[in-house]
Amino acid sequence: MKEQIQIGVMGSDADLNYSQKTAEFAKELGEIIAKNNDILVYGAEKHIGSLSTIAAESAKKANGITVGITYGKTSEGLYGERPTVLIPCGLEIGGGREFTLVLACDVIIAISGGSGTLNEIAVAYQANKPIIVVDGFGGWSEKLSDQFLDDRKRLKCISARTPQEAYDKAVEAVKLRKSAKC
Repeated sequence: MKEQIQIGVMGSDADLNYSQKTAEFAKELGEIIAKNNDILVYGAEKHIGSLSTIAAESAKKANGITVGITYGKTSEGLYGERPTVLIPCGLEIGGGREFTLVLACDVIIAISGGSGTLNEIAVAYQANKPIIVVDGFGGWSEKLSDQFLDDRKRLKCISARTPQEAYDKAVEAVKLRKSAKC
């Protein structure tokens, strides 16, 4: 049995009015993660849906394992379907939840995204976690396509255009990171 990797899916909340095509990308990505027996980690929202929620619900429908990191101290008021594992981190959005969320991942995949996704990308960068950014749907993921976050040039945001490419690049980046540590 292959070792499961924890893939964080980050992306725009519904208030950023992402397109149906963007939502379909997230849905397909979630299904691919599940079918490859990996674990999808996401920010389980309480107030509004997101691309991350769409990916997680798709993974769960495909019998995958989902881990939702939610803000606050309870699971009350969760938006959408309950993940396989739900972790209330006691922190708030923009007030620390992003650290718990990103540090629970081996790699993150960002789809479009506003300020919250940018924050998650910055946390991943500081933690040397591989970052896959989806090109073609706008937001921070497109702005950071094949870019470094700062002049340290430690970790480039790896661009992907399809759900399968995003998944494959995520798996490869985790393998490279693990082999570099050996």
